[in-house]
Amino acid sequence: LTTFSTRNHNHNNNKSTTTTNNKSTTMLSVLSRRSVASIATPGYLRACAAAAAPATVGTTTQPSFVRRDIHGTPLKPQADATAAVTSSSSASSSKSSASASALSNGLVNRFVTGAEVTVSKIFPAGFGWQTASVVASEQFGYASDSAAFALTTGVGDAIGVLGGHVGYYALKKSVVADDEASIDLNKELQTGILLGSAAFCSGTAWQPIVDVLQGANMSFGQVFCGTWIGCGSAFYVGLRAGRSILSGFMQHVEEPTYDNSKNDASLSVAIGGATGFFVGTDTAYLPEQNFLINVVGINDGTPDLAASAIAGTSTAMGFATVQTGLNVAYPAGKLWND
Repeated sequence: LTTFSTRNHNHNNNKSTTTTNNKSTTMLSVLSRRSVASIATPGYLRACAAAAAPATVGTTTQPSFVRRDIHGTPLKPQADATAAVTSSSSASSSKSSASASALSNGLVNRFVTGAEVTVSKIFPAGFGWQTASVVASEQFGYASDSAAFALTTGVGDAIGVLGGHVGYYALKKSVVADDEASIDLNKELQTGILLGSAAFCSGTAWQPIVDVLQGANMSFGQVFCGTWIGCGSAFYVGLRAGRSILSGFMQHVEEPTYDNSKNDASLSVAIGGATGFFVGTDTAYLPEQNFLINVVGINDGTPDLAASAIAGTSTAMGFATVQTGLNVAYPAGKLWND
């Protein structure tokens, strides 16, 4: 019995040891495999494998990672912002182009209007003044320093402006205008009367102003500038007075206002320039200082018709020169011909 018991005990111990050893071997095997897997697969490889393979959540297969919003969402807002900036830039560029185009067109219109005025009124004004001076001195015998002479030349100036204005638009209506209503000759007649009345004032004032300045032994430049200022002022006064009187019974003549006073003033500056250049036709006074003598000087013995044409050329040159400066210098919408 002792021997059996001993054997049985030893058998049980051996069995227990075997079982324990088997369990230990199994656990060591599992731990060994895990350790080997942990050692054999680096962390960055596991992360890459996890990123490449979908993970199972419940019954839905989803990626094992979610991109952060900061990386996943800004692309569209950036595109929208870029589109908005591009759209804003395009709009600004379009506005700038439109503004530049309007400015360019306004400048061209100023020169076109100025050219029409030069042809239709300024040249005829100088031509009419010179022709009237010949009539006053040779036909009526008026002295050049008399009031009658001054008034006669003023009338000649006014007739040149009125006749040139109406004649130009009548010709334009018959030749150029397609729509007969586009040019109202009645309106142009009233406009011509208004401008003619102002030209009468400046034309009448021209000889007395020149006589006074030359009598004071001023230089040619001083006579030039003084005539410019004096006759320009006389034209402005005549224009304002004409508006006050003629607007009462002429529907196309605007009554005096603050806005048209500014337009009348800028036009008077250009008219003054025309009268200043007209001083250059006098070749007898300080010819060595007369910088216009070789261009518009009227010498003794010049035929009357040629002298009138030269006089008209001088006023046209003066007006065109001054008006060019005004066209460039004045802001848009501020000049008389806008």
